[in-house]
Amino acid sequence: MFRIVSIIGFIVCFAGIGACCLVRPCKGCGWGGGQILGRLMCLFLLPFIKWRLSLLGILKKLVYWVALICFFLLLVTGFAQRLLLGEAISGYWLMLHATCAPVFAICLALLALMWAPRCVFRWGDWPRLEGLIRRVIRLEADAAEPAIEGFNLGQKITFWLIIVLALPLILSIVSSMFPLFGTHGQELLLDAHRYSALLLALAAIVHTYLMIRIQMKE
Repeated sequence: MFRIVSIIGFIVCFAGIGACCLVRPCKGCGWGGGQILGRLMCLFLLPFIKWRLSLLGILKKLVYWVALICFFLLLVTGFAQRLLLGEAISGYWLMLHATCAPVFAICLALLALMWAPRCVFRWGDWPRLEGLIRRVIRLEADAAEPAIEGFNLGQKITFWLIIVLALPLILSIVSSMFPLFGTHGQELLLDAHRYSALLLALAAIVHTYLMIRIQMKE
C-alpha cells in the first residue's frame, strides 16, 4: 500500500511542477540543452548564490547545503528499495540512512531557528483574504508596511510543512528504539515514520523547486 501511495505522490508532485513550468515559465527559461544545464547548475550552486560575508550568512548557506545533501541521501536510501524492488530498507542503505538522519535533523533545527523570521506569515501574503476581512469588518486600509526580506507564500507554507512534519518523522523512529510499545505499536510507529517521510519529501521537493524559481528570476 505504501509503495503505491508513494509512487502516486511522487508522480503527482513532479507532474504538478512540470505543469507549473509550462503554464508559468520563469523568465528566460526554456527546454534547450544549455537551459536545462543551467537549471542543474542552479540547483547545485543554489546555497552559494549571493554569498554573504557575514558569519551568520555563511552559516546559513553551509547549513542549507548540508541539509540539502542529507535530504537527497535520505530520499534515495529511504525510497529506492521500497519503490523499485518493493523491499524494506536494509544493509548498507540502512546504515547510510541512519547516519544521515541525525545530521539532517540537526540542520533542520538550525534552519528553523535561522529562517523563522523570514517565514512569518504577514497580511501581504494574503492580499485577497485581507481585502475580504477589511470589507467585512469595515476597516480602513493601514499604511503600507515596510518591506521585509523573506520568502513568498509558497516557500513559507512548504517551509513550515517541513518543520511540522519533521516532528512525527523523528519522534516515531526514536520512540520505536525503546521497549515501550508492543508489536502492533511498533508497526504503527513504522507506518507513521513512512508516511510522514513521504509528506516531508514532497514538501521539500516543492520548496526546493520554488527556491530555484526565485533564484532564476533574479
